[in-house]
Amino acid sequence: MRSRMNASALITIALPDGSSREMPRGTTPADVAAAIGPGLAKAALAARVDGELVDITRPLEQDVSLALVTARDEADALELARHDYAHIMAEAVQRLFPGTQITFGPATEDGFYYDFAPAPGRGMFTEEDLPVIEAEMRRIIAADQPLVREVWSRADLIAKWRAEGESFKAEWAAELPDDEELTVYWSGTPHTPGAWMDMCRGPHLASTGKLDPTAFKLMRVSGAYWRGDQKNAQLSRIYGTGWLNKKQLDAHLTRLEEAAKRDHRKLGAEMDLFHLQQEAHGSVFWHPHGFTVWRALEAYMRRAVDNSGYREVKTPQVMDARQWEQSGHWGKYRENMFVIPDEVPNTEDEGPVISGEADWMALKPMNCPAHVLIFRQGIKSYRDLPLRLFEHGCCHRNEPHGALHGLMRVRQFTQDDAHIFCREDQIVAEVQDFCALADRIYKDFGFTYAIKLALRPEKRFGSDADWDKAENELRDAVVKAGLATPEYGWEELPGEGAFYAPKLEWHLTDAIGRTWQVGTIQSDRVLPERLDASYVGEDGERHRPVMLHRAIFGSYERFIGILIEHYAGRFPMWLAPVQAVVATIVSDADGYANEVAAKLAAAGLRVETDLRNEKINYKVREHSLAKVPHLLVVGKREAEEGKVAIRTLGQEGQRILTVDEALAMLLEEATPPDLRKGE
Repeated sequence: MRSRMNASALITIALPDGSSREMPRGTTPADVAAAIGPGLAKAALAARVDGELVDITRPLEQDVSLALVTARDEADALELARHDYAHIMAEAVQRLFPGTQITFGPATEDGFYYDFAPAPGRGMFTEEDLPVIEAEMRRIIAADQPLVREVWSRADLIAKWRAEGESFKAEWAAELPDDEELTVYWSGTPHTPGAWMDMCRGPHLASTGKLDPTAFKLMRVSGAYWRGDQKNAQLSRIYGTGWLNKKQLDAHLTRLEEAAKRDHRKLGAEMDLFHLQQEAHGSVFWHPHGFTVWRALEAYMRRAVDNSGYREVKTPQVMDARQWEQSGHWGKYRENMFVIPDEVPNTEDEGPVISGEADWMALKPMNCPAHVLIFRQGIKSYRDLPLRLFEHGCCHRNEPHGALHGLMRVRQFTQDDAHIFCREDQIVAEVQDFCALADRIYKDFGFTYAIKLALRPEKRFGSDADWDKAENELRDAVVKAGLATPEYGWEELPGEGAFYAPKLEWHLTDAIGRTWQVGTIQSDRVLPERLDASYVGEDGERHRPVMLHRAIFGSYERFIGILIEHYAGRFPMWLAPVQAVVATIVSDADGYANEVAAKLAAAGLRVETDLRNEKINYKVREHSLAKVPHLLVVGKREAEEGKVAIRTLGQEGQRILTVDEALAMLLEEATPPDLRKGE
């Protein structure tokens, strides 16, 4: 029988398979892995202790649940590897370029970066520096240096950073919360010559040799600012991509090559869809072909919402700042809003003057407060609900210049925006219906998707009871819709909801495996309260409606950008700006080509002619680059026989059809998916 002293020296470690082990206090996850077997000891990279990811060498001081992390736990393993690559890059840079100061170096979605303050007089890093940094990183990995965690006192850590000229690290250490434990990681044996140290919460792998030296690549260099503020010192940021093995790296680099070919900015210029220029930062100049795509999408969405019981509205672009203050957006979004002074008129139809001085007006960054104002016009009864208000709403947000990116991040955008005002007993059914609508639409465009529930953030409006209700309602709707399954990537995201409501998010997967967060529905009890929206219930009393904010495309600009890259510019025919071109082989067929084009256009097809005195192979190549779905080639023989030779984009050879046969085929293919018979 164990003595009481011995028993207290043991802790119980609960394992994922339901078993448990009693081991000495101070046991590490690595010890547990070794006790289970040599294979696991070799494969284990880190551990989750009571759900928290920790180092494999971290001592366990009390009873815990423990799950060992291996390369099979890809998300955790990649996070660890990328964090280590960032630290190793920083160590390599400081060894190669003495006097360089280190700042921050996080893992990213597909790699890592680190910000450096170059040594005085050296200048910023360039891409020419990357190969030598990579070589030094591989040397550090090959040395298999231990990565050792230590806890430091604030005073000692600040003193060390200052003594070594690391002013950025010293500043950051001084500002961390007083109750936060300050930890560092050594690369090499701590406090020995040649060992390198960085301040970090961790966790890390056990040693540098756990990384694959062939599974990373430094990608590019850019400028940055200390703590993201343009008023602070300029830094040099080096980006890299890091993976668990070379196969993953090669696959990622191949995806990047494919993504570069699909870049919507490049294809947008080649296909003459749109352009952007300095005179209108963050706003898009849509060309005829690009706006044709827009109009096709708009018509498609309008049919979808009309058939789903929505009522379309249009609201003002500019609204009084007091409206935004009341809604709560002024405090949260003021710095991202375009504001202008306004002399308040004294007219009967616009109400009394509130002040004779200039008042602030703002371009709307979102549509929701305006929709509440429409809801408030007239008395609403419980019988009027749900009321679904839809708007192709143009909004403006003052995004930083450096954040703008083609169609993906703009300052002026149009949303397929709607707000459903409903009773509490209608919420789950409304969200279910929205899930079904979103499912149909995304599948029409060839997307698969994952659904995620973004839960309450730390800073929020509304009571915990209301947040409990809203989160449970969204969760219940997805469960009843049969979408809360691994097949649909169901996941809950703590802390990622909006300040006024939890939300469901639709994350689309495109043709090359990238994900895009697009659609959303939010369950909001805050805004109806703040803007005093109410309806008369069955009991004759006033009640607050719940407001469901929802969008499927998100914004037309971004969704079109995603579509361009998803299809690599080869839009399905119903979306293609030019659906067919009738091209001549000889000028003798010009008249016939015009007749064929006129017949196609009369049937509603978007068709052009190419009567230029060029060789047909030149025309075929040019229209293929323009991503025209079908090229109808006509010459003297086709004119005599009343036929066309059809060349289809992406297919070999051609088909000879009569004009009527070609027209029937093209019309069927050009029919939007929601209008096809039997579908």
